[in-house]
Amino acid sequence: MNRARLEELEKILGYHFENPELLEQAVTHISYANEVLGSAMRGNERLEFLGDAVLELVSSRWLYDHLAVPEGQLSRTRAALVCENSLCQVAMDYQLGQFLRLGKGLEQAGGRTRHAILEDMVESIFGAVYLDGGLEAVTPIIEKWVLSRLRMGEDLRDDKTKLQELVQAGAGGAIEYRLEEESGPPHRRAFRMSVYYNGQKYGSGSGGSKKEAEQKAAAQALKRMRGKKWN
Repeated sequence: MNRARLEELEKILGYHFENPELLEQAVTHISYANEVLGSAMRGNERLEFLGDAVLELVSSRWLYDHLAVPEGQLSRTRAALVCENSLCQVAMDYQLGQFLRLGKGLEQAGGRTRHAILEDMVESIFGAVYLDGGLEAVTPIIEKWVLSRLRMGEDLRDDKTKLQELVQAGAGGAIEYRLEEESGPPHRRAFRMSVYYNGQKYGSGSGGSKKEAEQKAAAQALKRMRGKKWN
């Protein structure tokens, strides 16, 4: 990735890297690392591992300082903030997918919009900033990108949670997710999931992971079930 593109991403972050190679690695998917760089170790998986821990630590401390609520509510709030759906939304809000380096096959398969890949990239960026500048550098970025959603009163519940709560507030009953189709090679799996309520299908969705497909199916079901007259 050329320096101009890295600087563009640095502007979005509001942080200048002493070691820009860390940022370059953070946006490098393992498919690109294998195909072009010749080593999976040059992909962002290790940074994602670190960034996940950093995100949890910073979020936990912020919630502890700002929310005077029991531990259980702190845990639920943190889980909603750092889940795949939340971090994918961060990536889309800041158009981070454009900076991804992907292998040709994954590029052609729409990897730039896959929730799991976007989530991993966001966590990798947090890991890269932490290694480059420590907690002092990464904390304001996490506060801006992730924790600000809580300050603005945004509904942090994902669509599966919203659907479950809608059903519970109505007539109750069983929500079930079923795998309808699985295709593609191991490194580019595609899943189609459907959601059923009391045996009737209300929505379907496709994605690069079962979780992503389930969320899309739940979103479709929510549109159909809101305003439903419960018996």
